[in-house]
Amino acid sequence: MKKWGPMLYDCAMAPLEKVRFRKIRATLINRATGRVLEVGSGTGVNFPLYHKVTRVDAIEPNPSMKKRAIKRLNQSKVPIHMTNGNAEILPFENNTFDTAVATLVFCTIPDPQKAIDEIQRVCRPNSTILLFEHVKMNQSLLGKTQDILTPVWKRVCDGCHLNRNTLELLKASNIEVVRVESYYKGLFLVIEGVNRKDTDSNSKNSHEQL
Repeated sequence: MKKWGPMLYDCAMAPLEKVRFRKIRATLINRATGRVLEVGSGTGVNFPLYHKVTRVDAIEPNPSMKKRAIKRLNQSKVPIHMTNGNAEILPFENNTFDTAVATLVFCTIPDPQKAIDEIQRVCRPNSTILLFEHVKMNQSLLGKTQDILTPVWKRVCDGCHLNRNTLELLKASNIEVVRVESYYKGLFLVIEGVNRKDTDSNSKNSHEQL
């Protein structure tokens, strides 16, 4: 995304954020506790919404997005530490976080399954996974339309996949999906999960990385 991309992104999203998304985000983030990992923090729209947590580690690969997000740090009521990097290779130790948050970001992650694996690794067993994402719709015609538009949409919108089925990716992992809320006829989903990772396997992976 070009340098002016984050500003255009904020402007384009402003109507939806004001009418509906901000309330959805606030409700979701209110479920976060302890130390939080935010994956793909973008322009920092979530930063003012954190209240009950001890610390947020926000990771964002786009320098222009991060630069704009810094301006929102002073709106936060909790410590927020911003880090460069991407979701597929998280720069954190195993079992670091109590909660992971991702909002409107999984559509752009090149390897979403690897990102899910990494989130599970750095989050503690039975930690909370909170997502707000747009996904492929179940309605056949709308879903096929998303498939057709995605190749062009990816080029125009910084790699965004209109037809990504993030819910199914989560269900295929060791994340237990405990709540799903649908908005705009299933185009947007709020997903709450629990990290049911194999602690023995996680310990093995930790030794392999040393």
